[in-house]
Amino acid sequence: MRRKIAILGATGSIGKSTLDLVERSPDRFEVVAVSAATNVEKLADIVRRIGAKLAVVADESRLEKLRELLASTDCRAAAGEEALSELACGDAELVIAAIVGCAGLRAVMAAVGSGKTVALANKEALVTAGALMTDAATRYGATLLPVDSEHNAIFQCLAGSRREDVSRIILTASGGPFRTASAELLRAATPAQAIAHPNWSMGAKISVDSATLMNKGLELIEAHHLFGLPSDRIDILIHPQSVIHSMVAFIDGSVLAQLGSPDMRIPIAYALAWPERLETPAQRLDLAQIARLDFEQPDLGRFPALRLAREALERGGSAPIVLNAANEVAVAGFLAGAIRFVEIPAIVQEALDKAEFVNPGSIEDVLEIDRMTRTRVDSAIKASCH
Repeated sequence: MRRKIAILGATGSIGKSTLDLVERSPDRFEVVAVSAATNVEKLADIVRRIGAKLAVVADESRLEKLRELLASTDCRAAAGEEALSELACGDAELVIAAIVGCAGLRAVMAAVGSGKTVALANKEALVTAGALMTDAATRYGATLLPVDSEHNAIFQCLAGSRREDVSRIILTASGGPFRTASAELLRAATPAQAIAHPNWSMGAKISVDSATLMNKGLELIEAHHLFGLPSDRIDILIHPQSVIHSMVAFIDGSVLAQLGSPDMRIPIAYALAWPERLETPAQRLDLAQIARLDFEQPDLGRFPALRLAREALERGGSAPIVLNAANEVAVAGFLAGAIRFVEIPAIVQEALDKAEFVNPGSIEDVLEIDRMTRTRVDSAIKASCH
C-alpha cells in the first residue's frame, strides 16, 4: 500500500523537493492533503498534478479564489488555522511540517496530538515549543523525524546506538556567504549578498539566518530537544564544503559522520521512507574530486547570533521564543531595507535583555509570547527609522 502524506507548506522549497521525490515514486506515496500560506495558484497546480483530496490556504481571504481554481477537481478547499489543524489530523500517516516560522505551530501540535509521524522541516516548532512538543510526542505516541540536513544526519548516525553511549554531537555549518568577510563588508552587506548562499538553495529568510549563523543557533536549540543533550554537549563547527552534514562522537572515541551532496532531497527522502531508504536524483559524492574537507571554529565576535542562541537555550523558559521572534522580525526588517545586516543580532540582543522570562505552559502561551515580542521589536525598528 502507498504511504499517505500531508504537506504543510507545499509551495515552499521543502514542499517542492518533497513533491519532486513523491512524483518519482508514485507506487510508494500518495499525497492526500497540501497547504500554502497565500499562493493559491501554485497550490491548485499541485492539486491538479498529484490529485490531493484537501487543499488548505492559511489566508482566509484567498479561499474563494482557491475554490474557483479547484472547481474542476474533486479536491475540497478550506482556509484558516482550524483547517490547517484538520489537515494535520487527517488520514495521512506522515505529515511534512514545512511552514516557516510559528505560523504552523498549532497544526504541528495537532499532528503530534494525533499520534502521527511528523517530519519536521520547521525548526521554529522545536525552538519555541520544544518541551511541550516532545512531551506531547511521548504522551500520544507520535514520532518526530528531523528533516533539517544537520539533525537528519545526526539521526542517521545514531541509528542502532544507545543514547547513553553518545559523548556529544557536532553540528556543522557552511559559514554562509560572509564566512571570511571583513567587518566593513558586513556593515555594508545587502539582502542580495546575504541570500546568495555558497552551497544550498534555500528561501530568503533561512538564507539570511545562515549568513548571520542564527540558523545554526536555532539548530542548536532544536538538537537539544530532539536528542536530549545539554548545551555543553552540542558543538558547532564551520565546514565550508557542506559535505559532512553533522557528526556524533561516542564515549569510546569513535566519531560517525553523515556525508552527502548539499541537496535537501536526501534528508527529505530519509524521512519519507524511514525506516527504509528511497532512491533520489541527488548528485553523488566524488570525494577524490572534492579532495579536501576543512573545519574551523566559528568566530563568535563577528557572528554573535550563535552566542545569543546558546545563552537562550541555557536560560530556558521563554528565552528561545523571544530569540526566534525577534530574529524573524529583524530579518524581515533587513530584507525590507529598514535595518543593516549587523543590526540583526543587536536587535535580538536588545529583545532578550528587555524580556521578562516565564515558563510557557501551553501553545497559547508560546504564541502570546511570540506575538508580544514581535510587536515590541517591530515598533522599535519602525521608531529607529524615523
